Amino acid sequence: MVLITVVRDYINRMLQDISGMKVIVLDSHTVSIVSVAYSQSELLQKEVFLVELVDSISMSKEPMSHLKAVYFLRPTSENIQLMRRQLATPRFGEYHLFFSNMLKDTQLHNLADSDEHEVVQQVQEFYADFVAVDAYHFTCNMISNHMYMLPAVVDPSSLQHFCDRAVDGIAAIFLALKRRPIIRYSRTSDISKRIAQEALKLMYQQESGLFDFRRAEVSPLLLIVDRRDDPVTPLLNQWTYQAMVHELIGIQDNKVDLGNIGKFPKDQQEVVLSSEQDAFFKTNMYENFGDIGMNIKKLVDDFQQVSKSNQSIQTIEDMAKFVDNYPEYRKMHGNVSKHVTLVTEMSRIVEERKLMLVSQTEQELACNGGQGAAFEAITNLLNNESVSDIDRLRLVMLYALRYEKDSPVQLMQLFNKLASRSPKYKPGLVQFLLKQAGVDKRTGDLYGNRDLLNYALNMARGLKGVENVYTQHQPLLFQTMENIVKGRLRDVDYPYVGNHFQQARPQEVVIFIVGGTTYEEARSVALLNSTNSGIRFILGGTAVLNSKRFLKDLEEAQRIARSSTGVA
Repeated sequence: MVLITVVRDYINRMLQDISGMKVIVLDSHTVSIVSVAYSQSELLQKEVFLVELVDSISMSKEPMSHLKAVYFLRPTSENIQLMRRQLATPRFGEYHLFFSNMLKDTQLHNLADSDEHEVVQQVQEFYADFVAVDAYHFTCNMISNHMYMLPAVVDPSSLQHFCDRAVDGIAAIFLALKRRPIIRYSRTSDISKRIAQEALKLMYQQESGLFDFRRAEVSPLLLIVDRRDDPVTPLLNQWTYQAMVHELIGIQDNKVDLGNIGKFPKDQQEVVLSSEQDAFFKTNMYENFGDIGMNIKKLVDDFQQVSKSNQSIQTIEDMAKFVDNYPEYRKMHGNVSKHVTLVTEMSRIVEERKLMLVSQTEQELACNGGQGAAFEAITNLLNNESVSDIDRLRLVMLYALRYEKDSPVQLMQLFNKLASRSPKYKPGLVQFLLKQAGVDKRTGDLYGNRDLLNYALNMARGLKGVENVYTQHQPLLFQTMENIVKGRLRDVDYPYVGNHFQQARPQEVVIFIVGGTTYEEARSVALLNSTNSGIRFILGGTAVLNSKRFLKDLEEAQRIARSSTGVA
């Protein structure tokens, strides 16, 4: 498990040589980094009895000299200030300071000056400055993720902060992997170019010694692309397990909050979905929804055998009831009851929002031609009372992205229909999306010449059940990875920065999406990695998106763009 293993190794090294009772002190970023890689019970095994946040620990004055403090923080100026204040009046017996990225010399001097009581035992850099969501998928968890859509002049300092965080995350990945990459970026994206140039400067000039691993093999490739090259993927409904949970319920740092869904006991309101800690999830995370239901039913059936129950289980509701009626089942298979809950809730949402109907049209829009049929289908869905506002908006956006040049008249009709049916969504948001990610702004062939290809695929598929209708879409990323495998990624679309070029096919490729990744793309990466193409791909980005987050970022960018230009 590549990335998760890297982070776990760092945490092990922090904790294993410090004997006795410990407190671990984290900041709002490193708490996510640690929590996805390490469970509470594992921390307890390492004698960590308290987990504190660095800003709240400042409020407390109670001395705890029997505890050794292990700090793991991002090397930000705010954190260094907090550290200095805490070292001035130390509460703990020993201080072990670990930073998730490169410390500046001045920061180190400031810490040394503050350590008048000589309680600091060590200061180290452990390059885990990213959240390892899965083995090949990481995120920087940026709160201000909308910044990538704004021109540099709107808010230069926030944009600089955004770029710095992206470069920090990328640098940490390569320091952790002990490699220095060749760097390419998406031609039409200013922000990708800027991050690529700043990463180059860091790795080949400012810190070239740190990145000089003197390894003979072919350099890995870092490819920096822009979410706006493929705005379709984050707008689509999802039908594979992990992606679907994020789309319909929401996953944050591998945790799902069930608090809003129903009456759950306190200890079950937040559940963990981790391929590291949950064998059922690991096996099923990329499976489609129909198969998940069958696989959970098989688990419940197996337990019925054990518990000698002859209650008939046919539907998802039956499964949910069965789990409620047998508390020992929940104990023995707490994990399964979690999955039954998730699948039950998602089935309810699919039914309530008529998502099978909506999604069929979405997939057609993303994958097939047929503008007339698409227009008719969307008009019908906009008129359908069961279709929610957000689904109407997404359908119009998908149509606009696909047919912005072909059918301006129909597009205006859909804008008007959307405005009358869902007044809270101004058509301006769809136009803002086209301004951000329309055909003239994109690198790569988003829709490809797919019509003929799809015709052939559909012929080949024949009558293979339902799944193909809902999961036929392939993200643009899949095409990009295939081009890398075949050595066909065009220099004109993805130029190199600096004078470092790829001499041979890379064996390791990190693709970083400015604006955020999706679990559908993470699935493409994991599936390609399992095919032995000779290249290992890692996917990273500034956030992990679902359609809600993508639209929120779009709205926020539109709001700021308007207020900066004074347009009402």
